[in-house]
Amino acid sequence: MGHRIVLTSFGSYGDVFPYVGLALELRARGHHPVLAMPGYARDLVEREGLEFHAVRPDGDLNDIATIARIMDPARGTEYLIREIMMPALADSEADIAPLLADADLVVTHPLSFAAVYLAEKAAIPWVSTVLAPISFLSRYDMPVAPGAPWTKGLEAIPGVASLFTRLGKAMTRRWVRPVEDRRRALGLPTTLNPLAEGQHSPAAVIALFSSVLAEPKPDWPENVTVTGAVQYNGVDAEQPLSAALIDFLAAGPAPVVFTLGSAAVAAAGTFFEESLAAVQILGVRAVLLVGAHAENQPIGTIPDTVRLEPYAPHAALFPHAAAIVHQGGIGTLHQALRSGRPMLTVPFSHDQPDNAHRVARLGCSRTLLPSRYRARRVARELRRLLDDPICHDRAQAVAAQVRAEGGASAACDVIESLLPR
Repeated sequence: MGHRIVLTSFGSYGDVFPYVGLALELRARGHHPVLAMPGYARDLVEREGLEFHAVRPDGDLNDIATIARIMDPARGTEYLIREIMMPALADSEADIAPLLADADLVVTHPLSFAAVYLAEKAAIPWVSTVLAPISFLSRYDMPVAPGAPWTKGLEAIPGVASLFTRLGKAMTRRWVRPVEDRRRALGLPTTLNPLAEGQHSPAAVIALFSSVLAEPKPDWPENVTVTGAVQYNGVDAEQPLSAALIDFLAAGPAPVVFTLGSAAVAAAGTFFEESLAAVQILGVRAVLLVGAHAENQPIGTIPDTVRLEPYAPHAALFPHAAAIVHQGGIGTLHQALRSGRPMLTVPFSHDQPDNAHRVARLGCSRTLLPSRYRARRVARELRRLLDDPICHDRAQAVAAQVRAEGGASAACDVIESLLPR
């Protein structure tokens, strides 16, 4: 008989897709997964025939003003935690608590604050997950800080990495004081930072990213399993691309694909205008995934060599690309890695600058900050990627490693090992 397993998440589709993929694998193994997520994910989850429960805060990926603040390089993460997650903490708790009454196990996302302390209070087994290496805040592999990427260059100075790690943990702890207050009210320990060590389960921690990005470090939790990414890419990901896009791809050389994922696309600024100008300088074909936002449509005539699409599954489109330009979100990044194509990463905030650094050191990517994203610079960077056979070879070699990882299966093995027998 299967078990009832509650999986929690919050964020963009890059945060939702992995847990839907885990739920599908758990269902295939005879369990009853329950997905507790923002309301916008309901249609996706229910189209897969899975049980869904909305949990506040209910993110709106079309709220341009809010997304712009979330994507701010310097203050975006603080705004997300202090102004969106913390005011909704009581609501999150009220939404999740009833789901735990008959749960056999809980799977938590890094922002599932209420689920963590509710599972602890009820003595329900829980497994924590992370989606990107930055969640471990290791002094042995100092993360690239959003808004201050230059600090990574100080890592070689003795003591600097430890200092920055301590400062980062101290700063973020102030953001989550309401979580500590609630834990104290429930009689739970408050010794660990809920955004650092406190997000990790003492039973098991699943790192849902590829081992090519990071391997366990001495200051990671001892019970971490790096499984590889869950490669679920939406309910339509395995279906053919639109007929018009298929025709475009077949009509000429492989295009450069430009995308900002499902969140940064709402804070694109001039990204798509500069991208269009860059491909015209290069004389290459391109596909621009501009989202549903009218302001992302480049002004002027669109040449026949460029195709605008609101959206296309990355897993289906990226293998047709000559190169991929993207924001460095962990979901988009893994699909780009799997495609074996060179990439130009344009990181905005959160884990994206750190992800960009990690994929650049693999030798298959270059990085260009949004503040420097101008057509001529983009064209130069793309030309270097397209003309570099070593970069192409590295992209293919890395893709083979990433494709060989069975993220969903390996993660569910860990989950099943902790289920009551």
